[in-house]
Amino acid sequence: MTRNLPVDAARIAEDIDALAAITEPDRPWTRRAFSPLFLKGRAYIEERMKSAGLETHIDAGGNLIGRRAGSKPGLGTIMVGSHSDTVPDGGRFDGIAGVISALEVARALKDRGIELDHDLEIVDFLAEEVSIFGVSCIGSRGMTGQLPDAWLSRVSGERDLAHGITEVGGDPLKLPEQRRPDLKGFLELHIEQGPILEAESKDIGIVTAIAGITRIEITVEGRADHAGTTPMDRRADALVAASELVLDIRSKALALSAGPTHFAATVGEFRIEPNAANVVPSRVVLLIDARAEAREEMEGFCSFVDTAAARVAAVHGVAIRPPHRVSDNFPTPCDAGLIATLERASDAVEAPHRRMASGAGHDTAWVARVAPAAMIFVPCREGRSHSPDEWAENDDIALGAAVLFEAVREMDKSLSKETADGTHTG
Repeated sequence: MTRNLPVDAARIAEDIDALAAITEPDRPWTRRAFSPLFLKGRAYIEERMKSAGLETHIDAGGNLIGRRAGSKPGLGTIMVGSHSDTVPDGGRFDGIAGVISALEVARALKDRGIELDHDLEIVDFLAEEVSIFGVSCIGSRGMTGQLPDAWLSRVSGERDLAHGITEVGGDPLKLPEQRRPDLKGFLELHIEQGPILEAESKDIGIVTAIAGITRIEITVEGRADHAGTTPMDRRADALVAASELVLDIRSKALALSAGPTHFAATVGEFRIEPNAANVVPSRVVLLIDARAEAREEMEGFCSFVDTAAARVAAVHGVAIRPPHRVSDNFPTPCDAGLIATLERASDAVEAPHRRMASGAGHDTAWVARVAPAAMIFVPCREGRSHSPDEWAENDDIALGAAVLFEAVREMDKSLSKETADGTHTG
């Protein structure tokens, strides 16, 4: 289908290609936060922001922001953006597509001489991916006053996170003052990182919620014995017990994933002791990564894990400590009003769309705790992401940028109307 879009697809492709070229030569596509290459990518984005007529600055949390003043000072800010840092070996589109699409919204407004009542800010959040300091979403947490003080002393090599934020232009001393009461709405475009849109031939995924992530550690204690002389029926094999538990977890996750809301669980870490071919395993530590759109499903899953662990321990004659929740983040629903706005914007550019949850974490989850926020997905080939094979068609990204453009214009009008008639409380 030929569409007359308000954005420039060639300009989007040029910027994404330019950022992709800023990578470790032997590790495409690698541009990790706090590295010289990250700063080089940031410099490119800032130059493009300035070319679009945006005023740029780095906030206390180390976020790069390009600002376009609105025609009515004091109404507040509409923000659009994502992140430009990558995981090792896999960030050609993840995050970058969202930053460049947001920038293209500002450029398209300028091209058409469209003034917004509200200020518009384009943001490149710092370190959305897990960073060298072992933590993620540093910029979005920092911008919204949700960065734990203890994180600033996390160390990588000879520097701590506080120094890292300073090196990218932030100011850790001002982080306690970081609040954005001016934010009236936030939008983020991202590649789906899954196969659903491609499989269903949908152009746009409208995110209803960002799944909560709970990580559960389980330790199975068996008994080390000689692998050749200990009878099979007289063993307390920690690995056999742990393996059965892993299969139980998979079966439960499959059942929950068949329901109406998103659910997934993965045993992604598995440590065996003594890890010797001729010794019956004495100890296994496993870590479950569970993700749920509905909190009640997560609570039910955690209860199931407790029960399954007790059953497996009894059957196999091992000891299993009560499963420990290492971390436990609740799901974040997107704003209902902005979801409806994105649906209308998708219809305006004739983009087939569907509602869906995000199983991955995003900066939107942290912004949503202080302001109305929502996000859209665009398809990526075979759902591949965090991989050198990650790919999204530029036409799909441009269509997503057009949805953002239409949504920003509607947000500006509707927020101005609410302020004028007294229905908007801020």
